[in-house]
Amino acid sequence: MGTVYQVIAIMCSYLLGAVPFGLIFSRILAHIDVRSVGSGNIGATNVLRAAGKKVAILTLLADALKGYVSVFVAQLLFNDDYITVLAGAAAILGHNFPVYLKFKGGKGVATSYGVMLAASPWIGLLSLLIWPLVALIWRYSSLAALVSIASYPLLIFGTAAPPSKPYELLSVFIFALIYYRHRENIKRLLDGTEPKIGKK
Repeated sequence: MGTVYQVIAIMCSYLLGAVPFGLIFSRILAHIDVRSVGSGNIGATNVLRAAGKKVAILTLLADALKGYVSVFVAQLLFNDDYITVLAGAAAILGHNFPVYLKFKGGKGVATSYGVMLAASPWIGLLSLLIWPLVALIWRYSSLAALVSIASYPLLIFGTAAPPSKPYELLSVFIFALIYYRHRENIKRLLDGTEPKIGKK
């Protein structure tokens, strides 16, 4: 397919990534605007605080699916690593900076996991499994995400047969954006004021 179709696919990935499932599910199922609770974030962690476990799980799955579908469809249509990576990055940027919410979105963890699982299934799965391990030990969602995401580029670059250059660049992009979006969480973790999982 030509360049025009590739650009359209990347734009569609952004628009899919920008769908604020946390906000939608919280309003429909709990009659709450998640932006008015806790951190004001539309992601699953704040949805858990605002609307409970069931809505948070739905949000988590839907947000991850946005990333997975974007990468999977790009792989299916184009068989081009660069287009696949751009589609995944676009979905993550859509979640973080959604056009529907004046570019004020979530932090992109679940969507990043979806992208990682579609782009590099085994490495993505291994990185994902680190999240519950860290969360169970220290009870900080942000810390679990930071450690888990940090493992992804390390595993990508450290494998004996590393993926192509685009996937290495994708891993760096995900790492950098997640850490940038969690800069306030990092400060609170260092200060000892970051709320633990389940805390209102």
